[in-house]
Amino acid sequence: MTIGLLRGAALPVKGLAWLGRQGTRAIAALVILGLLVPPLGDILRPFVTEAIFALLCISFMRVDVAQVRANLRQPGTVLAATAWTTLAVPALAGLGCLAVGLDVRSPDLFLALMLQAVASPMMASPALAALMGLDATLVLITLVTSTALIPFTAPLFAYLFVVSALTLSPLALGLKLSAILGGSLLVAAIIRKLVGADAIRRHKEPIDGINILILYVFVAAVMGNVVSSFIARPLLMIALTLFAFAVFLVLLVATMLLFRKIGAGRALALGLMVSQRNMGLMLAATDGVLPGATWLYFALSQFPIYLAPQLLKPIARRVLARPSFDAAGEPVSSPANR
Repeated sequence: MTIGLLRGAALPVKGLAWLGRQGTRAIAALVILGLLVPPLGDILRPFVTEAIFALLCISFMRVDVAQVRANLRQPGTVLAATAWTTLAVPALAGLGCLAVGLDVRSPDLFLALMLQAVASPMMASPALAALMGLDATLVLITLVTSTALIPFTAPLFAYLFVVSALTLSPLALGLKLSAILGGSLLVAAIIRKLVGADAIRRHKEPIDGINILILYVFVAAVMGNVVSSFIARPLLMIALTLFAFAVFLVLLVATMLLFRKIGAGRALALGLMVSQRNMGLMLAATDGVLPGATWLYFALSQFPIYLAPQLLKPIARRVLARPSFDAAGEPVSSPANR
């Protein structure tokens, strides 16, 4: 009987490991499934906050603390990248939108863009950078520092630009973000203490599988109305999709140009991170109480995010052959050649 129970428990673990090995293919499949089965989105939408919290717990659980400390010894690039993604990007986005009158012409889209701009980078950014052979360590450190600032910077920019469009005050937004990030960090620390970092590394593939399953909750929730909206308003949906790709590319290219002196490979890694904003975190912080058009833009913005690794592979192959430099100006080899 005991052997039977063990075998029964091993099957789900093997299934999760198989799912985890599918990587970006599984993520792409999630998007397709979310589009094809919209009723699941309606069912799962109330659980977006819990799903984002779980995803954050897994991401924090896998952070290599020693690696973070080692890279903070040369903080110049990290500080510059943190300031760019947490301060400059939302400030420029807000001022640019006001300059063209987007807050008056399309308040819901303006709210979507500002929530996208004030969000921290996606927790999956280091993994995607590593998948492309880019400097995942630099991305990881900047991700940690910028995420730590979000409970303070997001309320500030919300107050400056979109306070009237939110259903909660900037202070409440900051407190909610602090609770989500602080709580997930605490849970992750407890898990690391109880299970051990070695065990977490050994079970990478099943954990990846769990990550993909939880990610489906978010994907299904935001993708639920996309197909019906395409049928009802095809021209508008095509325009919004192209706009989402344009925003992604502007952030990517601007970041690469800004950090070109540290080497094309590392600049591309930072560009990938900055262009992939954690909009799920903002959905969780606002309890998903957002206008329909804001939800729709968030859904369409997932396409460039999930297609980025495939789209940018030719560029990554070209730039990895060029020399990169660390914060002290010393040449370093690319991750692919180490």
